[in-house]
Amino acid sequence: MIRANIKYLLISLIIILALSLGSGCFYIETSPPPPSPAPSPPPADTATPIEPGWKLPPVESQAPALPNFIPVVAKVKPSVAAINTEFVTFDIFNRPLRQEGAGSGWIIDEDGIIVTNNHVVEGAKSITVTLADDRTFPAVVVRTDPFTDLAVIRINAENLPAASIGDSSKLRVGEPVAAIGNPLGLGISMKGGWVSRLGVSIAVSSAQTLYDLIETDAAINPGNSGGPLVNMAGEVIGITSVKIAVSGVEGMGYAISSKTAMPIIEELIRQGYVVRPWLGVGLYTVDQYTVFRYNLAVNKGVLVTEVAPGSPADEAGIEAGDVIVSTNGEEVSTAQELIQAIHSSQIGQRVEITFWRGETKSTAYAILAESPPP
Repeated sequence: MIRANIKYLLISLIIILALSLGSGCFYIETSPPPPSPAPSPPPADTATPIEPGWKLPPVESQAPALPNFIPVVAKVKPSVAAINTEFVTFDIFNRPLRQEGAGSGWIIDEDGIIVTNNHVVEGAKSITVTLADDRTFPAVVVRTDPFTDLAVIRINAENLPAASIGDSSKLRVGEPVAAIGNPLGLGISMKGGWVSRLGVSIAVSSAQTLYDLIETDAAINPGNSGGPLVNMAGEVIGITSVKIAVSGVEGMGYAISSKTAMPIIEELIRQGYVVRPWLGVGLYTVDQYTVFRYNLAVNKGVLVTEVAPGSPADEAGIEAGDVIVSTNGEEVSTAQELIQAIHSSQIGQRVEITFWRGETKSTAYAILAESPPP
């Protein structure tokens, strides 16, 4: 009987929550609402004027026109490319399966250099670029930076219409912008919207967070990734990267700001990879499983899974199995926080690292080195 009553209560609670959430609002009432007062009777005289001399406001015939996206699209669209990729995966019987993907990119240099997202091309067996004039080229060079989700590819083409680059630091919330790309792999199209927020950080996975993003309500769909977000001058001020894809959530797409992206793109083009301060460790955020599995003395921090031989961490005496809890006196609770702390430092900087080894808390000092080529 008790189990039946509990089951009935749980079913009732689920139904109540479903009805509440389905309506878009959830209210909690601790007591019945007071009875509504009886409505007042209307005035007996319903024909008396409110303001006899009142007139309609004049129609604003000289109101400023809304921004026009037509010249923006005309300027930018020739510089936008559709990117099609082919991947090889394996089924449960280890048989190879071919899968296709679609993304976007934009021409940053007339000699065939195109910017896109890392996640558009990462792991692709082949990459094909289709330009606005319908010419198709295979990618001959691919350089990526997974940390910032940026990539640069090159095709054998010349005299291409390179896009103009704008200054994202001058953006303001409420400013109109346009996302131009290859949604769903159906061809280049444009979606207009507004800047909703600036300087946004989004965790795209447990090990990666993107920073200094531009939030926009311009519709962003699969295939838009890597395409340009442009201002009303037709200048690229962002690279479309991610959207919030949750039922009931609309108009929350994000682009990597040009201010953040351009130095990364320059390094990818000039030297093929991005040089950053390097500690030389593999990391994993401590959770309940790792505490139990490795019998850790702390339940928060970053577990060192491996140490590269000869790396700054190796020379500082850090070992696999240590749990790092702070750098330079600042607490770190996740692998992403520790990575960001290292990348925010300088090559050659001496960094204080506090960690636990078994039941002992220790401090080491590492001299950060230049990250090696990938």
